[in-house]
Amino acid sequence: MPQTSVSAPRPPDPGHRPLPSDHRSLAPDLARGVMLLVIALAHTHLFSVLLGGADPAPSVLDRVATAGTVVFVDFRGYPLFAALFGYGIAQIHRRRTEQGREWRWTRKLLRRRALWFLLIGALHGLLLFPGDILAVYGVVALLFVGVLRLRDRALAVIALVWLPMAAVAHALISAGEAMTGQVLPPLPDGFLSELVFRLTLYPALVVVMVLSTVVPFLLGVLAARHRVLEQPREHLRLLRTAASIGVPLSVLGALPLALAKAGVWSATPLDHLFIAPLHQVTGYAGGLGYAALIALASVRLDRHRGRVTDALAALGQRSMTFYLAQSVAWAVLFSSYTLGLPMTSPAVGVGVAVTVWATTVLLADLMRQRGRRGPAEVLLRRLTYGPVR
Repeated sequence: MPQTSVSAPRPPDPGHRPLPSDHRSLAPDLARGVMLLVIALAHTHLFSVLLGGADPAPSVLDRVATAGTVVFVDFRGYPLFAALFGYGIAQIHRRRTEQGREWRWTRKLLRRRALWFLLIGALHGLLLFPGDILAVYGVVALLFVGVLRLRDRALAVIALVWLPMAAVAHALISAGEAMTGQVLPPLPDGFLSELVFRLTLYPALVVVMVLSTVVPFLLGVLAARHRVLEQPREHLRLLRTAASIGVPLSVLGALPLALAKAGVWSATPLDHLFIAPLHQVTGYAGGLGYAALIALASVRLDRHRGRVTDALAALGQRSMTFYLAQSVAWAVLFSSYTLGLPMTSPAVGVGVAVTVWATTVLLADLMRQRGRRGPAEVLLRRLTYGPVR
């Protein structure tokens, strides 16, 4: 009898399975874990504005908390997260290319992933927190997925051309705030009132944040091409330069706005046209400087990984889950239809932010010990790739 040839079943695409924890680079996960603290500090400071407004006679601690937030947090941690997002997109592209996938297949995959980011982020922004970044990442990925095929020089040119757009937007917003004396409208009472508040505020924030995301996103793509965070030992000189220049430059660029926000300097609307873009642009340097510092720390920590390092890395591996969990915490703590806690003090906000972040570190470490991945990461991977067979 003639033999019938039976083709072997095709093995599952390795891209459908997450990278094992022991194969992951420490620096990106550590950066995400640490930067979630910066995100928490920024969000609680925002709630101190939405719920408490501007205190005509703030305490010394409140002034210090406000100035410290402007110098070290506002538009400092966010560029790093945006750069890490670009870094991750470039990693997916590189891995699929190494697996022999064509560009059309990879582009379709990344666009599908971006659409789910957009949908999840929109729900998050409308239902929980209007300062959502996930939908922003989805928009940027959809618009700029083609840059993955451009050369390094082209990426740098696009970043330089885009840089003034975000700076001008923030200059106008800051000048408008100085003229009206109001940063944001107060958060209203009631579920429906808060929902309408988010519906009106969210679209405007998305536009501003998209403008602010493109530059660090492109720099993240550029860094991923050279595996700066995956192989930090091979880029020590670059990392030391970025840290020694980026962080001091960021601090100096933020000082004028910090003095104005803390009430130490009475800046005019014309002053804000200059100090706001200075704060914005130097924030990019600060975000990259933070990334470089964490990458340098990971070189030492990776040799002798302790419990704290593992816990922070575990949080970074589940950053999307606990980013959303922070918003749930804010809704429970501050919404008028839940606990409705007053937030009139930026200094108290710092304590709340650190407490919530520390709780997520403990929860992430428990999940690591039990071998549990973040539910948001599991959902996004399943929606992007489909079920693993």
